Amino acid sequence: MQEKIQEELKKSLKNKDEATVSTLRLLIAAIKNFEISKGKAGYKANDEEIAGVIQKQVKQRKESIEQYKAGNRQDLVEKESRELEILEKYLPRQLSEEEVEQIVEKKIKEIGASSLGDIGKVMGILSNELKGKADLGRVGKMVHDKLS
Repeated sequence: MQEKIQEELKKSLKNKDEATVSTLRLLIAAIKNFEISKGKAGYKANDEEIAGVIQKQVKQRKESIEQYKAGNRQDLVEKESRELEILEKYLPRQLSEEEVEQIVEKKIKEIGASSLGDIGKVMGILSNELKGKADLGRVGKMVHDKLS
């Protein structure tokens, strides 16, 4: 995945696509920071970890868009929306609401969770399984609703 991002950056530089160039440079820096945070010399993030970094970047853009909308800054909303669109291309296919719901129900039954006190156990398993494939905030809300 890292190679794909580097290739896209080169292509964007040739095409003088400033928005894509700046977004991909920020993404590459975020991936490098993640690798450095692992504390091992020469550590290379795998595709799953890179998807997690991208997911985090997407979440930041969505939060920024909400803030800029509240502040009536349409110019910045458009910039962040463009970056969000670029980043989402690199995420694995997101699961539909129905698919997520089926997985949540299945895991709750497997674990035997029955109360709100079991949210931690359920989310621990689901977060590993659904990382990068679904919005974990939405998954958490779904688990909470099913257990209450």
